[in-house]
Amino acid sequence: MPELPEVEALRAFLTDHLVGRGIVRVLPVAVSALKTYDPPLTALEGRTVTAVARHGKFLDVDAEGLHLVTHLARAGWLQWKDRLPDGAPRPGRSPLALRVALETGEGFDLTEAGTQKRLAVYVTEDPGTVPGIARLGPNPLSADFDEERFARLLAGERRQIKGALRDQSLIAGIGNAYSDEILHAARMSPFKIASNLTKEEVHGLHVALLATLTEAVERSRGVAAGRLKAEKKSGLRVHGRTGEKCPVCGDTIREVSFADSALQYCPTCQTGGKPLADRRMSRLLK
Repeated sequence: MPELPEVEALRAFLTDHLVGRGIVRVLPVAVSALKTYDPPLTALEGRTVTAVARHGKFLDVDAEGLHLVTHLARAGWLQWKDRLPDGAPRPGRSPLALRVALETGEGFDLTEAGTQKRLAVYVTEDPGTVPGIARLGPNPLSADFDEERFARLLAGERRQIKGALRDQSLIAGIGNAYSDEILHAARMSPFKIASNLTKEEVHGLHVALLATLTEAVERSRGVAAGRLKAEKKSGLRVHGRTGEKCPVCGDTIREVSFADSALQYCPTCQTGGKPLADRRMSRLLK
């Protein structure tokens, strides 16, 4: 799933490639992706892109006050085309969900792999009316996201820190991958209760959060849209690396599986050498 660093890189990429260019066609292919109907997609046609913004994991293309807002969800992606194919795309088994064509002949496709169709597209005059944006917590890379504010956010959270970091209404933009990376950098168990963190632990976690996200954004800066997924994977230390050696201590990276996701961690770095209970895997092995 694209998270804050990748969506920020896409924002920068689209700012360079879209701003000042006119939209000539917006072609829906997977109607299920379209979450709004008024204004219609066609209202974007004939407008010039004036800005591209990011709200958490949402991309926002501003075309003279009318916004094309996209959430790529777990399996969605944006594919830039220096030259779009001739003719209108046809619905079918293709992963293509939406195509935006520019006056220059360039454009981009929104695609979604897999069977769980969660990619979402909105057309609105106010991005704040999009439900997912309306509930977003603060941007962790904003100047006012200091340690004191972070501590206040965690103070009332009687849940595991892994889940708290992923909650978009608490902090915007962090997902499964970067929450694993942040916790590894902070040398903290993902099962630790957020409200029980000491002042020193909150400080260490805040430092790790800012450093991890900032480094990921810098690593992705200037990378073409088509290479961002590979760039993200290459920079991850523990997420998606079950069974590999921890790059810090050399211990074996472990996994805890859930119904529709999994977390990865290093026992030596994060849990005092003790493996975390993985009830789902235990049931499968019985």
